[in-house]
Order: sequence, then structure tokens, then C-alpha cells
Amino acid sequence: MWFKNLKLFRLSPSFNLTAPQLDALLAKEQFVSAGAAAPLSIGWVPPREEDVRFAYSVDRQILCSYRTEKKLLPTTVIHQFAKVRAQELEDQQGFKPGRKQLRDLKEEVTQTLLPRAFSLARDTRVWIDPVNHWLVIDTASASKSEEILTALGKAIYPFPVEPVQVTISPAAAMTDWVLSGHGPANFSVDQDAELRAGGDKAAAVRYVKHALDSDDIQKHIKGGKQCMRLALTFNDRVSFVLTENLDIKRVAAQDILDQSEQNMPVDANEQFDGDFTLMCAELNQMLSALLEALEEKVLTAKAA
Repeated sequence: MWFKNLKLFRLSPSFNLTAPQLDALLAKEQFVSAGAAAPLSIGWVPPREEDVRFAYSVDRQILCSYRTEKKLLPTTVIHQFAKVRAQELEDQQGFKPGRKQLRDLKEEVTQTLLPRAFSLARDTRVWIDPVNHWLVIDTASASKSEEILTALGKAIYPFPVEPVQVTISPAAAMTDWVLSGHGPANFSVDQDAELRAGGDKAAAVRYVKHALDSDDIQKHIKGGKQCMRLALTFNDRVSFVLTENLDIKRVAAQDILDQSEQNMPVDANEQFDGDFTLMCAELNQMLSALLEALEEKVLTAKAA
């Protein structure tokens, strides 16, 4: 149930759609497999197989799911078949095919092979919190988050969403936390980190399950490197890795799941609702505390 990666965005308070209204809008853009000859199919699906709603809601927290279905057709396979067809064409016409003929052959081969290719479907979940103005996508991919934002913008117009902006850069904050040996209020610094100097080709130093108070780390930071990734734990309840781009990865609940399961009913629907409610509550607290530490900028849309 828990999201593993968090791409963060802020909803404007002007977002006032109810779950039933959002459900109706997403249903118009629902996933429909485009058929055997289509390389890609996209759209919204119910986040629970047992439920028909595209916007699943519990206590004003909304869960959605976006599906991408791709045909697995490696370019090497296309090239191999196209090479055979090109040789056959050369034998027929007495000279080698030109560039346009080769492009047409590859397109023909692709359309012939697509119905025989395997399909791979992947669902990406989206958490919408109209109460605390969060939109969170469960992905580590910037391109996937942009794809989903575009899909939401197509279904919801206008779609009042903004990237999260902070006054203190995550890299500067994480570097200070490593130097001081402790994180901001309610956060503890764990034992995974990556230090890197400026520039795309700069050397990076990674520490995994390593104490971050060593002289070696201090020297790297004083030599100009900054912390670009840092493992943190919030209130001994949720651990994660923060990046310089304010992405949150490797989210893991600690023993709170075991504690909640002891009090959970046997009914699967109630358990799902309970897990979703717990995740939303814990992540909202964690994200709010984190952005307070980084001094989130108040957007014009939020202040309206």
C-alpha cells in the first residue's frame, strides 16, 4: 500500500473537486487497450481491482492509478527482420534498397511484429490530498511524473498544481545536517549518503551503512563537496532518502505497520482503508515537517 517514491507537488486551495466529480472526469480518460497493433496504451484505472471507482476516497484523501501498457518489441528484433526483408527486396529489384525503402521496411516489420509482442502494463499511483494541498506521485522518474501531470491536466481543466519551492536548497540543508551530526526537529540522520562536488562530471563519494561523523566525510565537505542524497528517519516511524531535487525515495514505514495490523479488522476493505489512512497521515506529518525545515515558499496560489 505504501508509496515507495514521492514526487511532490502543491495543489492550490482553488482545487475543490469532490471524489465523485474527479471520478467522473477520470472515467472519461480511462484506460482502454488500443489493440494488438498499438505500441502504447494509456489511461486511468481503478486503484483497487475490487472497486470500480477511478478516484478512491477515504476521509477526503483520494487515491488514483494511471496505467501504461507497452508492447515489448526490441529494436534488435526489428533490425533483424528488416535486414532479411531488405535482402529479399534487393534480390527482387536487383539493387540495394534506398533510405526511404529501408524506413518503410522497418515500419512494415514493426506493424507485422506488434501483434505477436508481449505487453507490459504498469500502474503508477497518485495521492491527492485536498485538505493539506498535496499531490504526490509514486514514482522516481521525472518523465513519468510529467506524463501523469499532463494526463491529469487533460482530465481536469484548469488543473491548479505547482511544484514545491523552498528557500533552503536540499543540498545545502543536508550538508549542514551531516556536518552537525543531526537532522532538523523530529528527523534523525541515518547511515547512507552521497557527497558530490559541483558539475555534471564531478566525482561522487557514496556511503552505505556507514557512520557519517568520520573525519573523511568532514574533509570531503570542507573540500567543496555537498550532500546530494541523505537517508533520514522521521520520528522513528518513516525512513526515506532525500535528494538534491527534493525527491523522496526508498520510503519505508517502520514498526507502525506491525502495530496497525494488530488492531486491523480482518475485512480486506477495512484493512485497505486503514492502511491508506495511516499512510496519508504519516506522510503528511513527515512532508510538512520536512518543508518547514527547508522553509517552503508560500506560493501566490496558496495565499489566495
